[in-house]
Amino acid sequence: MKGEGVPQARLRYTGRFVRTDLDPSHPDAVAEAMLVEGGRIVAIGSREDVPAPAGARALDLGEGWAVPGLIEPHGHPSEAAMQLSADVVDIRPVVVEDADEVWARIRAALAKRPEWVFANGWDPLLQRGLTAPSIADLDALADDTPLIIVNNSGHSLYLNTAAARAAGVDRSTPDPAGASFGRDASGELDGTAFETAAVFRLAGPVMRVLERRMPELLASYLLDLRRRGITTVGDLTWQRALDPVARGLRVTGRLPLRIRGYEMSAPGARATVALENGDAWCRQVGVKVWCDGSPWVGNIATSFPYLDTPATRALGLEPGHVGTANYTTEQLVDIGAQYAGEGWQLACHAHGDVAITSTLDAYEQLIARFGLRDHRFRIEHAGLMRPEQFARARELGVTVSLFVDHITYWGDVLIDDLLGERGAAWADAGAAFAAGHRATFHNDGTVTPCEPLRNMAVAETRTSRTGRRLDGGSPVSRADALRAHTSNAAWQLRSEHEIGALSPGLFADFTVLDTDPRAADPEALAAARVLTSAVDGALFGEEGAA
Repeated sequence: MKGEGVPQARLRYTGRFVRTDLDPSHPDAVAEAMLVEGGRIVAIGSREDVPAPAGARALDLGEGWAVPGLIEPHGHPSEAAMQLSADVVDIRPVVVEDADEVWARIRAALAKRPEWVFANGWDPLLQRGLTAPSIADLDALADDTPLIIVNNSGHSLYLNTAAARAAGVDRSTPDPAGASFGRDASGELDGTAFETAAVFRLAGPVMRVLERRMPELLASYLLDLRRRGITTVGDLTWQRALDPVARGLRVTGRLPLRIRGYEMSAPGARATVALENGDAWCRQVGVKVWCDGSPWVGNIATSFPYLDTPATRALGLEPGHVGTANYTTEQLVDIGAQYAGEGWQLACHAHGDVAITSTLDAYEQLIARFGLRDHRFRIEHAGLMRPEQFARARELGVTVSLFVDHITYWGDVLIDDLLGERGAAWADAGAAFAAGHRATFHNDGTVTPCEPLRNMAVAETRTSRTGRRLDGGSPVSRADALRAHTSNAAWQLRSEHEIGALSPGLFADFTVLDTDPRAADPEALAAARVLTSAVDGALFGEEGAA
């Protein structure tokens, strides 16, 4: 990398710039020079077409390949910042494969006699041998130390009596809307909880302690995302209290990327900020809604039962178990109406085919009620979304973000342990693009590592870590894969007027790879290294973000 010193208002970059806004066969699909003024691209093309103006600072990207800055459209950085802190026991399956090691880490944390223990990442589907602990098991293990063990999906947890007491939850506590506290036959808490509202209520005391360190924790987590080539992240657990945190990081030069927030919905609630808020660095653009839950805990709403296997039995699912939604269509309409009439974009978590239909029905009613046009309502994850449902969504102007990395880690599990051959159609990104969607991919906070290049590759090959091909869905083209984490993601986050492409008028956000992303085979693309990145034309480490 050539060039040094503090970035100036006028920069001329030379190198190889991949124009994902152009067809790959277009003669200008790879540019040689880019001129940046005040953080925005003013010209891009051949070296001859973009001469160096007087006083411009020259920077050369060497042998790297620059693509538009990579965008994570469905992350949870504010939540992940706490869950990946040193105060939380990391038992995610991408870190700990062995069930015995999971328990060893929890016991080691308890042996230090802390005020509480929070373990994150429990996954009996990948960590074979884990069995659900009872509240009596955890009481015996932790005694009076509050202990919480959160499922890797974030949709359920286990806890002991001390943790329930710390959260002010007992047998008389009503279940939150769309969530539940597990109870035994006598009505006493059984040490389980399901879905976001219940998980957040029980983890609240711990999270409030960690929130005191939010500026430090968030800055560290966002810095890691930036090292991975991410220049913008969507936060689908955003809270108004995070606005001053982000502003403080920006003022002190420690905000390394852009944030687009979605606050969490609740029955009877309203948006906590005005529709017009923030700036190009950080603003809220939507509201998060839920229809069903997680495939890994058995509560996605499907038209067919889960398999009866040792894995589903270990999850506590009875033979013939059929998942159900957390909210009815009518409830989704009521919740959505609290926000949609003001112009807010809705982003609804939905996996099962029944949940997808319910979400689309709710969206259709909201669109008609408020006469909405460019609403860009979203369906998040879309695990079992069928081709005809993608087509219906497209007709309604609804957009989709797929969790394709599920195929990498749980591809075999989906077929062999949970859903049978229906699981082979999981996250059918090819069907989304075939229906005309500007589809996106994501990694959903700490559920899987943030690996956008791996997402692109697996959407193309549909193969799991063992090499098994999930051929119930269709692959995507390389051009569509690249757009999923660039221009499509920018559009989905209502930010296409600012980011998403290397085009005049947009901010000069780009990511430099060591591999030609157009021509590399899928595995080489997945393994490509991020050499550097830029936001507002300022290279990583030069704008005070490192």
